[in-house]
Amino acid sequence: MTTTSPRAPGRTDPLHARLQYEVAVLARRLEQVRSSDTLGALDRAAYLLLDRLERQGPANIKALADALGIDSSTVTRQAAPLVGAALVGRVRNPADRRAVRLALTPLGTERLAEVRAGREELMRRLVQDWPADEQRTLCSLLARFNDSLESYSAGPQDERIQSRTRPGTRPGT
Repeated sequence: MTTTSPRAPGRTDPLHARLQYEVAVLARRLEQVRSSDTLGALDRAAYLLLDRLERQGPANIKALADALGIDSSTVTRQAAPLVGAALVGRVRNPADRRAVRLALTPLGTERLAEVRAGREELMRRLVQDWPADEQRTLCSLLARFNDSLESYSAGPQDERIQSRTRPGTRPGT
């Protein structure tokens, strides 16, 4: 006797079933590449924090947390090893000498440039056979997808997404 199992909930939409699968595979493969140390042994959180400091300049913990869409305590935890490695320094806020801001050090700038160059080279190799217009389309679609993820996780009341998605706030825009 042949039995047909009932369809799993949500499996009636082949397009979105494929999308969720491809995103899951992407996440797994990105983690494999990251953990293989081919990108310079700077984890994602450290990379994004250093990148934000480079683009934004010295900032306090709250400003960094807001810009990165994470909790202030998380920024504090992520910054501690970067300060310990002299990639980030603590500097006084000129407007309020009691307040401290985090700033990229020359060593941090150098390390970020090395890691970024490695990541960019990897991206070049991965899409070297793609036409330039498809590479640009991928960038645009990934940016849009990231915006949707950010908007979803931030909730409808959060205006942070508007300030971070203006032209020029992403590398290459």
